[in-house]
Amino acid sequence: MIPVTIRAHAKINLDLRVLGMRPDGFHELRTVFQAISLYDTIRCIPREGPFAIECATAGVPLDRTNLIWRAAETLWRALRRCGPVRDAVVQLDKRIPLHAGLGGGSADAAATLIGLARAWRVPVKLSQLTDVAAHIGADVPFFLAGGTALGLGRGDEVYPLADLPRHWIVLLIPGFGVSTREAYGWYDTERELSRAPREAQHVPGPWPSRAAQMINDLEAPIAHHHPEIDQMKAALRRAGALAAAMSGSGSTVFGLFQKRRDALTAVERLQGSGWRVLLTESLGRGDYARRVTPKRAQAPART
Repeated sequence: MIPVTIRAHAKINLDLRVLGMRPDGFHELRTVFQAISLYDTIRCIPREGPFAIECATAGVPLDRTNLIWRAAETLWRALRRCGPVRDAVVQLDKRIPLHAGLGGGSADAAATLIGLARAWRVPVKLSQLTDVAAHIGADVPFFLAGGTALGLGRGDEVYPLADLPRHWIVLLIPGFGVSTREAYGWYDTERELSRAPREAQHVPGPWPSRAAQMINDLEAPIAHHHPEIDQMKAALRRAGALAAAMSGSGSTVFGLFQKRRDALTAVERLQGSGWRVLLTESLGRGDYARRVTPKRAQAPART
């Protein structure tokens, strides 16, 4: 067994439509996922004894409420191993903001599946991990392949799209977070806000932009409770963003830029705005696939 280090990349939603309610009580979605270069680092280390999560970031749960733990348990059961999951520790270096609509928890879970399968030297195919991932969280399957993808159903039915041409992305992160439960609860009670006509923002470049018009059905209900969402969108457009929208269930708002220098200028203008400002970029599937780094055991030093 060998330690494995893997980058758990965040995502933005280039489009998110809520199509209705499903018989299972979840919302029927159509969304366009886009992987970005912002990432957490997951280290899966084989170690005898009970399973554990280690993380120094405040607010990150280290118990079964963390999707990392759920991923480890789900994989353990899929491998038909008896008793509670054991013989591994997952160390998490957290960079993706919490409750920000960037998929940090789901990205960590998907990275844990890949990392533990490799650390335990289990010959598991990606298609098998996708089935396991769907039992952990709705968007976890996307984070196994990354790139640009269409998400249907609860977001767990993932179909690859042509990769978005490279774009620089400026993230604005406010001082508040929005839980998924809050977001969909507000949507259900204030659905008329989401049905109001909205202007599509076509993603620029040689790409099928009809698939992603930068419309997020959760944005209006959340902005009703947190007007800063609209303020951040306006600030990004004034700073030169070609298009701006809220990601997922919030609270992050992102702006797209085709040129790095324009994105850097925007970052400089937005510093001191009271929002956290991060610069990142879109990732295609090829770049995404190179995120795993197995660590070979070092030979003992000679004396």
